[in-house]
Amino acid sequence: MCRYHSKQIIIVPNILEVHQLYRKFQSGTKTLTVVNDINFSIPEGISCAIVGPSGSGKTTLLGLCAGLDRPTSGSVSLNGIPLNPLNEDERAQVRNQHVGFIFQTFQLVPTLTALENVMVPLELRGEGTKEVREHARELLESVGLGDRTHHYPAQLSGGEQQRVAVARAFINEPRILFADEPTGNLDTETGEHIEDLIFALNEKQGTTLIMVTHDLELAKKCDRIIKLKNGQVFEDSAVEPEPEAAVK
Repeated sequence: MCRYHSKQIIIVPNILEVHQLYRKFQSGTKTLTVVNDINFSIPEGISCAIVGPSGSGKTTLLGLCAGLDRPTSGSVSLNGIPLNPLNEDERAQVRNQHVGFIFQTFQLVPTLTALENVMVPLELRGEGTKEVREHARELLESVGLGDRTHHYPAQLSGGEQQRVAVARAFINEPRILFADEPTGNLDTETGEHIEDLIFALNEKQGTTLIMVTHDLELAKKCDRIIKLKNGQVFEDSAVEPEPEAAVK
């Protein structure tokens, strides 16, 4: 992808490339095609919302892009790494090195404190150091939970749990962040606060954001919107900018 800025052509590499992607499931004697010949590329550093009605394939597509699931056919390349040839352990390593996640249901470990939950991605790398603990503490401060570091998930409200999840998603400084309905289980006011946190941290770290949402107002905050219907892309707001006339 090219961007035109100050009369210079800037080449922006694609961090995610999806080519002829299909995901089919067998239901009795029927074959259900949930993701149907999807193609797109996401340049580094942008935010992109994937929207569509329930059952349109949004979450399935997100899982395929993140390497959580394998396509029936087609290919996904994440940060220049083709995912298809990788086994499960190798794909898990790619996710740990390059990817952050925020889920609708928080997915916190109930037996770990807020601080310990945030540290998990780096501890999986074998980096459970004093510096990691301090970094986790700083992230919890940045999401307004500096006084809740030693509380367990059951002692936190839904909004507080999602703030812990946001801090955890950013601790490994991911190149790309996948968010699946990150405000779906929250009230409107709390959800808006979580949205602001995600976009603020995303901009600060320069992360690419791919977000599945049914909230069109949230989607409009993103640089790009991909709309799905019946497992296919039926609208994509990505538009290449026109080059300046007479660039010299």
